[in-house]
Amino acid sequence: MSNSGANPFSHLEKSFTQDGNVYKYFDLPKIDNKYDALPFSIRILLESAVRNCDNFHVLESDVKSILNWTPALRQGDSDVEVSFKPARVILQDFTGVPAVVDFAAMRDAVLDLGGNPEKINPICPADLVVDHSVQVDFARTTDALAKNQSLEFERNKERFTFLKWGARAFNNMLIVPPGSGIVHQVNLEYLARVVFETDATDGSKVLYPDSVVGTDSHTTMINGLGVLGWGVGGIEAEAVMLGQSISMLLPEVIGYKLVGKLGPLATSTDLVLTITKHLRQLGVVGKFVEFYGPGVAELSIADRATISNMCPEYGATVGYFPIDENTLSYMRQTNRSEKKIHIIREYLKATRQLRDYAQQDQDPTYTESVTLDLSTVVTSVSGPKRPHDRVSVSSMFEDFKACLTSPVGFKGFAVPPDALAASGEFQWEDGKSYKLRHGSVVIAAITSCTNTSNPSVMLGAGLLAKNAVEKGLTILPYIKTSLSPGSGVVTYYLKESGVIPYLEQLGFDIVGYGCMTCIGNSGPLEENVVNAIEKNGLVCCGVLSGNRNFEGRIHPNTRANYLASPLLVIAYAIAGRVDIDFETQPLGVDGSGKSVFLRDIWPTRSQIQEVERKHVIPAMFQEVYSKIELGSQDWQTLEVSNGKLYPWSAASTYIKRPPFFEGMTRQLPKLGSIEGARCLLFLGDSVTTDHISPAGSIARNSPAARYLGERHLTPRDFNSYGSRRGNDAVMARGTFANIRLVNKLASKTGPRTVHMPSLQEMDIFDAAERYRQEGTPLVLIVGKDYGSGSSRDWAAKGPFLLGIKAVIAESYERIHRSNLVGMGVIPLQFLPGQSAESLHLTGRELFNIALPKSDDLRPGQRIQVNADGNVFETTLRFDTEVDITYYKNGGILNYMIRKMLD
Repeated sequence: MSNSGANPFSHLEKSFTQDGNVYKYFDLPKIDNKYDALPFSIRILLESAVRNCDNFHVLESDVKSILNWTPALRQGDSDVEVSFKPARVILQDFTGVPAVVDFAAMRDAVLDLGGNPEKINPICPADLVVDHSVQVDFARTTDALAKNQSLEFERNKERFTFLKWGARAFNNMLIVPPGSGIVHQVNLEYLARVVFETDATDGSKVLYPDSVVGTDSHTTMINGLGVLGWGVGGIEAEAVMLGQSISMLLPEVIGYKLVGKLGPLATSTDLVLTITKHLRQLGVVGKFVEFYGPGVAELSIADRATISNMCPEYGATVGYFPIDENTLSYMRQTNRSEKKIHIIREYLKATRQLRDYAQQDQDPTYTESVTLDLSTVVTSVSGPKRPHDRVSVSSMFEDFKACLTSPVGFKGFAVPPDALAASGEFQWEDGKSYKLRHGSVVIAAITSCTNTSNPSVMLGAGLLAKNAVEKGLTILPYIKTSLSPGSGVVTYYLKESGVIPYLEQLGFDIVGYGCMTCIGNSGPLEENVVNAIEKNGLVCCGVLSGNRNFEGRIHPNTRANYLASPLLVIAYAIAGRVDIDFETQPLGVDGSGKSVFLRDIWPTRSQIQEVERKHVIPAMFQEVYSKIELGSQDWQTLEVSNGKLYPWSAASTYIKRPPFFEGMTRQLPKLGSIEGARCLLFLGDSVTTDHISPAGSIARNSPAARYLGERHLTPRDFNSYGSRRGNDAVMARGTFANIRLVNKLASKTGPRTVHMPSLQEMDIFDAAERYRQEGTPLVLIVGKDYGSGSSRDWAAKGPFLLGIKAVIAESYERIHRSNLVGMGVIPLQFLPGQSAESLHLTGRELFNIALPKSDDLRPGQRIQVNADGNVFETTLRFDTEVDITYYKNGGILNYMIRKMLD
């Protein structure tokens, strides 16, 4: 049952017979009496190590290390490195297209080096869901969905043709066409196996836990279904697809105990925002969080998935819910077969991975435990700039007022006193005048997998809309309202329950099936609205039911963005502003002139659950997913090449053969110290991948726009950076192009820097290009938590293409550090207590970094940096021997090519 070599744990193999089939598995409880004390999430790591142990990819010592997991484990004091082979990989199209581009380029490289290009295929099953391409160009009309999808195909035909080629050219890869839903919800409702079943060479079936890594940080959503999964960089995911194990540090596991019941007015969104703030304060970066306690049994799988989805926002690697009977009931509800569910139950019981949350004797030992009483959860939002800055709705009025005047920061806009009453008047197409002021809502979006996967809050929003319409409430016409369901099933049950007409009356028409407003695909605001905001310096707001509200992400003109349940998205849209006290201030008046308050239209949890029980049924899932791989008529009529090598087009501005393998040889490259380097950017704390990786629209005055203009494209054809991730020339020019980037070398906020020693200020790409022509290597100097936010491969690929050889930071986000290593960029870390400020660095120095010879590189060793005579030591953040191997090869993909050739 192992992949290569003799498995030293083959004596643990057991089997059972069902319907004439023999099912084999590893009897983990027999391995040692320590097993029952292990957290359920660690048991999955253990099973993978046992099953894949061949003392080549996975060592016997990995198994022993996981088995010896102890609550006393503390990262940094006793780091334990282990290997993990996930069962599968999941991709979305923004991050998936570059992965398929890289696979196509690797085939070319293998051919150039004399190998067989068809060896380059996913070895580990990979699913790609096209969900990030659709944009809210049209809203508040019944034909918005058709128009947005038509535009999506028009803009992305080249990308979609390439992906359809990939689906044919590569084995073991499923591509789910556009218009099907959001990757994480499709994963939850359709792709997840919970327990994997594969064919063995002797005709039997092999059972093992489903586990997944994905190129989206919110892959963690699947942990709500008991499937261990988390986000990795696109580079790391490609290695897993090619059969490599992930090298990881054995994590601490925080037990998060839930007790009590949610109140009648609380939603799962309120719960997740409460947990997110709590865990952020606790500090769980790099750790597993595992939920337990009787309160878990009170939560639906959709509720659990909502909590797991927000895992990147509270900073953990996973937020895991062990499998219970509710999990199996969900599988039945989502049309998984009864036979399959029976086999899953048998396997989980045999390996003691099926738990009863009411049984305390099943509770494992955790590194640390914390408790939340569900009854204490109150109605909440988070913002205005970060998902973990929870604000109770009752405090929202005062909190927003305080944010206006507070210094610029995560909770401040520094609006001067004489500008607090600023307003902007504009004409709308209905001929009426409207006025915007600080706190006015201009975008209200029910979007993203976080909530749209959850029938309770979606149906709750529908019921609230029904109550609001019946009371005569409306939404101002200039507010851009939208509803982007996570899958076709959502539309199905919204229609069946009869709430769609009410949502549409309020302007929440379905605009597309995909990750839209939450990732910056909110589309344009009307010019009159934009002018009113910009001319008067207004802090206007977006309210969305997504998981990310970082500054500059949703729309350039919504400086404040709040995460909220779908019900509150509608409520704030009706109010037209966020600085409202719902308790004392009405939403409007009814037909008889009587004030209508939020409490008058808010449905209770029991009312919502009654509608959910009646209308969310297996037949819906069967109907939607039976034809999901077929795609729309547009997809079906795409004509693609049948060749195994991709026919690159020099004229393409979407798909371009990347330069990563140019000049590559079978031999390892020569490495040496970095000498005469300049600092391209001098950045502060919490620089996210949103700041680094190209995202959103392409500004007309940007280097990327100039590149596209030179190829005779007009601004209306620029599309977004995300849609052009398959073109490295566009992406390199869009790296660090965020309008909110604060570079201490530049005179103002934005994507600018100063070229040294000329002292000329210019666009970042132009400076990098000038340095390249001069033969000058580059470094970055940054503060704490560098690379936090969504995992994006271009946040590492882009800096690599700009010529950045090393980053010197106070600390790194886990995935981004790994991605830098995967691209051959050296992550250095200031010693504890030191920083650019304490070392009096200005970013204008000449940097020399003394690296040892290849054979002398060691994880975590000290590296000396000389900045114009200011000499200091840093820690080399190659955390494992695997990191060093990748670096010696010039990156993870180069390593894989050489491995395939060998």
